[in-house]
Amino acid sequence: MNLNSDLGEGAGADEQILAFVDSASVGCGVHAGSASITINTASRCRQLGIEVGAHPGYDDRRNFGRVENPLSADDIEALVAFQVGSLAAITAIAFVKPHGALYRRCQLDGAAAEAVVRVARSHRVGVVCQPGSELLAAARRAGVPGYREGFADRKLLQDGSLAPRDQPGAVLAPAQAAKQALRLAISGEFDTICIHGDSAGAATVAETVRQALRERGLETGPLAKL
Repeated sequence: MNLNSDLGEGAGADEQILAFVDSASVGCGVHAGSASITINTASRCRQLGIEVGAHPGYDDRRNFGRVENPLSADDIEALVAFQVGSLAAITAIAFVKPHGALYRRCQLDGAAAEAVVRVARSHRVGVVCQPGSELLAAARRAGVPGYREGFADRKLLQDGSLAPRDQPGAVLAPAQAAKQALRLAISGEFDTICIHGDSAGAATVAETVRQALRERGLETGPLAKL
């Protein structure tokens, strides 16, 4: 099992969150953050021995990369390659995890998923997405490691997708997040559990989830070693 967080997006709590996670999905300065934030986050991960993954998103700062963009698969591949290559130029990466609307698109759109997998394969790393996604299916076909992701801090809909953030109760409180993380961890259906670094109180959520996993005796580590 692995505990990861989406960081390097300029949300402000990265340093506190890094104390409780195994892996950081580091934003590449396109959907949020900046080149300096990405570089500093990657450097801090190296200092702490935290595994780094690339977290590319749509070029849409106004909407934090959370609104769908009708890019072609070729354009998605180029956009993701630009971001992943930039991060890989400054630090070793272990996986690629799309952000926001691009993540959701890769759940359902096989062509977009294959585009992301081609980038991951070129860097000889895996991809992260929810179970049953087109991204994991594309990874399997390409012989690329696919890591199944669950979310500790977000309300899940009946089909396993995330409740929209504007719905009441969509972002879980620390105790609720810890309970959900434990349920996901012991299910055997997930390889990694995510805590969103940009949510209010994310550091407290990360600490509470980490403590709950420890108390249950659940060991965690880098994705690349699973």
